[in-house]
Parts: sequence; structure tokens; C-alpha cells
Amino acid sequence: MVVLGIGLANRSPVTGRSGVTRIGKPAPPMAFTTFNGQRFDLQELQGKPVVINFWASWCGPCRQEATVLERLWQTYGDSDVVFVGVDIQDSEKDARAFISEFGVSYPNGMDADGRISIDYGVIGIPVTFLVDRDGVVARRWVGGVRQSQITPWLDELVAGIAPSGPIEGQNLEDFRPLN
Repeated sequence: MVVLGIGLANRSPVTGRSGVTRIGKPAPPMAFTTFNGQRFDLQELQGKPVVINFWASWCGPCRQEATVLERLWQTYGDSDVVFVGVDIQDSEKDARAFISEFGVSYPNGMDADGRISIDYGVIGIPVTFLVDRDGVVARRWVGGVRQSQITPWLDELVAGIAPSGPIEGQNLEDFRPLN
């Protein structure tokens, strides 16, 4: 029981660090074929703000945030912001069912070999990165995205304003460490 208590007490420092080493650095290259057969290449989006969300169909918090992200995509897609979802540790069948169930319309693809997740330092999901127009990771959210928190960040991203306030946020109750 003591070991369990220590492990739970230390959860925040470990899981809250998912992707933290990427903030302020160029976003690692990312290229894959989306579920609808299109090619996605992050390097082709230089000059556009990008929201990258790592998720899986089996992740409860990912399911909870899916409609929030879709709503944000519908709101900010006309503002030149590109949203992309990266499905990890999942089957293609389950991922496609998730996309259909939640009506996700922004590009999504699988990180089949885990390379993208490793490059971004993802140790749990969901985790969301905001990449600025210069291709630099400007912000990171660990756990289920909260619209009230991320909307001001997106407004800054669209306006090309440097981040004000915290550059990261977290909702660790809605975070699942990877195996």
C-alpha cells in the first residue's frame, strides 16, 4: 500500500511531463497518410498555425475531448489553423470507428510505428501541441482539452502573438499513461 501511495503521489510529475521537452523548439517532422487517403506532411504547413492532438479510441478522456476539438476545428479552420489528429496504440478499425462516431472532420492518421509519439515525447494521452507559424511548438496541453483554456491560446496563435501566461496546461484527471 505504501508503494501504491508513493506511485500515485508521483503521478503528476511524471505524466505532466508528456511532451514538455518540445516547448519552444521546432516541431519534429511528421508525415503520414490520413484515414481518408490524403498525404499529411507537417513541413508543408510552414506559415500556418497547427494544432496536433495525440489520441486513441480506447482512451476515455480522448473520447470526451473529441467533440471539443471538432468544434474548435469548425471555429478556427477558416482562420488558417490546421488541426491534425495522431492516433496511437490503436487498431485502424477502432480509430476509424472513433472518427465516425464523433464526426471528426479534420485530418487524422495513425502513428503505426510509434515514431511520431517518440519524437514528440508523448508518454500518455491525450496530449495536444500548438505549433506557431514559424513551426515552433508554442504550447502544450496534457489531458483532455478544455475549450475555455485553449481558446485564448488559439486566438494568440491566429494573431501571431507570442504566448502570454503559462505555455502549458494540464488536466491530469483526464490523462492516460501509455504502456
